[in-house]
Amino acid sequence: MNINVVEILKECDALLEGHFLLSSGKHSNKYCQCAKLMQYPDKTEKVISLVKDKVKDLGIDVIVGPAMGGIIAAYELGRQLGIRAIFTERENNVMTLRRGFEIKPGEKILIMEDVVTTGKSSMETAKVLEEFGGKVIGIGCIVDRKVSKIELPLFSAVELLFETYDESNCPLCRGGSSPVKPGSRKF
Repeated sequence: MNINVVEILKECDALLEGHFLLSSGKHSNKYCQCAKLMQYPDKTEKVISLVKDKVKDLGIDVIVGPAMGGIIAAYELGRQLGIRAIFTERENNVMTLRRGFEIKPGEKILIMEDVVTTGKSSMETAKVLEEFGGKVIGIGCIVDRKVSKIELPLFSAVELLFETYDESNCPLCRGGSSPVKPGSRKF
């Protein structure tokens, strides 16, 4: 089956245009709001099946999704693979493993995100999981924005290249526009 992720994202109104402040602190004229995709379980299943096909033979023990965007994505990938899916969340702005979730020493872990831009949430999550003795073997995501080099293998449903700008060089700001922050991370 041929799955066109960009078309599905467009059908869900998940590809936004405007002036956005990204969690990295950079500005962009485009933003992918995967929450708009994940309100449709059938479409989410199709898109995440592309990631499942790339990771199904890696011997993963648990999928971990950083809150907020990774929770549903991790759950759906875990459902498709038939394995446990949990999440990390920020407490006092520090990524933590809570709610009785456990990582056993040596467990092979795939972190699952909605969008990976700089990889900051994923790397914070990896650090927490490795402190419990887990072995993070990669990062899965719906959208790979390819903004930064990520140290771990990355398995995405689609790569999208959006222009990003430092605030000091943002043509949208120079044009008099103010950015909006659609993501959940506080910074």
